[in-house]
Amino acid sequence: MYLHLGQGMVVPKADIIGIFDMENCTSSRHTRSFLKLCEDAGEVIDLSTDLPRVFALCASPDGAETVYLSQLSSQTLQKRWERNEIL
Repeated sequence: MYLHLGQGMVVPKADIIGIFDMENCTSSRHTRSFLKLCEDAGEVIDLSTDLPRVFALCASPDGAETVYLSQLSSQTLQKRWERNEIL
């Protein structure tokens, strides 16, 4: 199964480690530091045309990590996840 993160990007659900709300998570300096490290390493893909609302941390089977920034809400992604499981 796959999850559509926005802007035509779909990722395998098995690769998703977590989906995090930007407003809640970026208040932590540890999260900001992690996102900065990922950005410096070229591991961030920005799918948002506006301010991102969530970031999804994914790891491919070969161990490569990617952070996807999305303008979709965490609730929207959760509904897509759950709807996918019903299908």
